[in-house]
Amino acid sequence: MSKSSEPEIPVSPVPLGEAPPARPAAPRRAPATKGSKGTRRRRAAKGGLSVAAVIGFSLALLTLIADQASKLYFLFVYDLPVREPVVLNPFLSLIVVWNRGISYGLFQQHSSLGRWILIVVSIAAAIGLSIWIRRTAGKLLAASLGLIVGGAVGNVIDRLAYGAVFDFIQFQIGGWSWYVFNIADAAIVAGVVGLLYDSFVLEKRRKA
Repeated sequence: MSKSSEPEIPVSPVPLGEAPPARPAAPRRAPATKGSKGTRRRRAAKGGLSVAAVIGFSLALLTLIADQASKLYFLFVYDLPVREPVVLNPFLSLIVVWNRGISYGLFQQHSSLGRWILIVVSIAAAIGLSIWIRRTAGKLLAASLGLIVGGAVGNVIDRLAYGAVFDFIQFQIGGWSWYVFNIADAAIVAGVVGLLYDSFVLEKRRKA
């Protein structure tokens, strides 16, 4: 037989009584921290949105739908402009008020420029609050922001479609009457209350 042409590799003998050198241990993965698990749980929704963001955007959409549906119904189906005033109980009535200012009739604008300023400011605020919703992990905070965004967009649609916001809910006690408002206005107020509660109550608990 012919000898192989491949060179022989010398193997150093292991002395008697000595164990062969141990192989290096494979690196272990660092255990997941509690914070990382919480982050994964918060990112359990579609598209990488946190649970808080899903709550916020869902409330914004529901508020917008409820606001616009109620306005369309009372304007074009129930025909409130013809039937007003409609007394529901000693505290609530339905009337028609075209609001050219912000929520609850504040800061009335009677010029086209003032109307467009309110539209631009409202859209910019809705975009900014939507970015805040996207980044926050607080569920109450996101829900409050969602209510404000939905209400702001609902009133912007009115200004674009009719030139003013359609308000139709009147709250009254005896001879005293409060501002006439709509679902968007009520959602904005509820959102502001939620923001204040989160800032002055929940924030102190988080820092404690």
